[in-house]
Amino acid sequence: MTTNTPRQLSTALAFLLLAPFAVAKTPVATGTGGAVATISEEASKSAMTILNQGGNAIDAAVAAAATLGVTDPFSCGIGGGGFMVIYLAKEKRVITIDHREMAPASFTPAVFQANGKALEYETAVTTGPAVGVPGTVRGWHDALDRYGSMSFKQVLAPAIGVATRGFTVNDNFHHWSTVNEKKFQTFSSASALYLKNGKALPVGTLLRNPDMARAYREIAARGQKAFYEGPMASAIVAAVNQPPVAPGFSVRPGNMTLADLANYESRIRLPVRTTYRGYELVGMPLPSSGAVTIGMALNILEGYELKSMPRAHAEHLYLEASRLAFADRAAYLADPEYVDAPVAGLLTKEYAAQRRASIRLASTAPRADAGDPYPFQDDQSVPLRPAPKPLLRESAHTTHLAVSDKEGNIVAYTYTIEDWGGSGIVVPGYGFILNNEMTDFDFEGPRPNVPETGKRPRSSMTPTIVFKDGKPVFTVGSPGGSTIITTVLQTLVNHIDFGMTMEQAINAPRLSQQNRAGSYAEPGFAGSEQAKALEQLGHGWDKLVEEIGAANAIVFNADGTVTAVSEGKRHGVGSALVQKR
Repeated sequence: MTTNTPRQLSTALAFLLLAPFAVAKTPVATGTGGAVATISEEASKSAMTILNQGGNAIDAAVAAAATLGVTDPFSCGIGGGGFMVIYLAKEKRVITIDHREMAPASFTPAVFQANGKALEYETAVTTGPAVGVPGTVRGWHDALDRYGSMSFKQVLAPAIGVATRGFTVNDNFHHWSTVNEKKFQTFSSASALYLKNGKALPVGTLLRNPDMARAYREIAARGQKAFYEGPMASAIVAAVNQPPVAPGFSVRPGNMTLADLANYESRIRLPVRTTYRGYELVGMPLPSSGAVTIGMALNILEGYELKSMPRAHAEHLYLEASRLAFADRAAYLADPEYVDAPVAGLLTKEYAAQRRASIRLASTAPRADAGDPYPFQDDQSVPLRPAPKPLLRESAHTTHLAVSDKEGNIVAYTYTIEDWGGSGIVVPGYGFILNNEMTDFDFEGPRPNVPETGKRPRSSMTPTIVFKDGKPVFTVGSPGGSTIITTVLQTLVNHIDFGMTMEQAINAPRLSQQNRAGSYAEPGFAGSEQAKALEQLGHGWDKLVEEIGAANAIVFNADGTVTAVSEGKRHGVGSALVQKR
């Protein structure tokens, strides 16, 4: 650990003075003014500090995200990328900012192959080629520059304070450090920061990250150029191309250049809009596949009266609709700058009716084939109908946050470094972990989502804002790799169809079907009466058993109050705050 400098101490003291509240951590809060829900108490407080200083939801979202990069570094950070959905209340307009990681110029479709065969996922993760050009800092810059009211210097101050003064390692942080021990042992920079004598830091350890504070201070002073040009960019490229491996280890080097970083751009894209039982759902377009896949599944489910059915039959239909939607996702969806995906056809109600007809009401299907959406859109070309192949399992580790302000602006933001601990490579001198996002590509083709120069891998991130009669009624999103889609979908069904409160909808047991033989289920589900009822319809459970997702939401109540909702039990319990209770 390094000694705090007077400048670092003054930054930390400034942050403490800016935080005018000290409340017990709670996953649900109702009140007026702005609201925030994240998985980290420190991150939620950072957002609230910015709101209390007069910042808007965009400013507060960046502040929360930067703090999550300190307190939840295994899930997210400036070494990764993400998708941000913004609602501007005065303009009644939704903007989406795609700052997904991008493949370096050296990439080819065979980058994750050896001797003509695809690498194993676990082999590819801790390598230089796994690292995509990070987009987070550019995305934050564009969000603040276009829609924020504060500077990088202002919004990064809370995170600089947390990184400088440190935070206490809790059970959840220790658990994921333990999971990552082998990965972090591989790299000297990671083991120096997150391990002690080769083991995870004990619960109760005060963890400071002065190198990350340095990175944030440089961005605060010079803006996004501090990240994409100059010494920090050189350090990133060096870490990718000559990974800082510990003695006795060797990993495959990458081939990233300073030009790859300097050329990175985020994208302002038109949102995806779908409807369900009188609600309008607005979310991210491709290369995020979440909004399209959820739209397909909800269109299928809209043909059933789920609320009047026995619970097992309704959940059976939820799983089967997910199966069909994932079959089409695998076959058609990828970076729109490389693949002309038939999104319009996939999202028609008529196509959903055709897909719905294949569902068996009393039994499950072992595997669904992709449908043909092209006849359902106005497309005069002769398109390729790709044949689906089994999908690689996506890593389930990301973070999602929700922020609103007193003016009614809303941010739903999901961002990530991919696997728990990303590539495992901590950039020496700057304290942040680099992503392994390139492993979200399919390792072999022909597939829409194969690696290519400059391409962004398909994502499952699903930040969503839901409207009714033109007014926002709630926002929701989650981490969880490909289970993000089913977490958000199941939360929507729980809330809209089953009439659960948002708190109940988020805390209900989760199931995830992704066109596989078995569905993913959380610990304790197998053997329950709910599971037995679904087994009678032919459903089975994957051998992988772990928590699914870590959702955050904000509900805009009819009386003008807002309710921020985070996890009540998963991921160490979330943190929800409102400006006035």
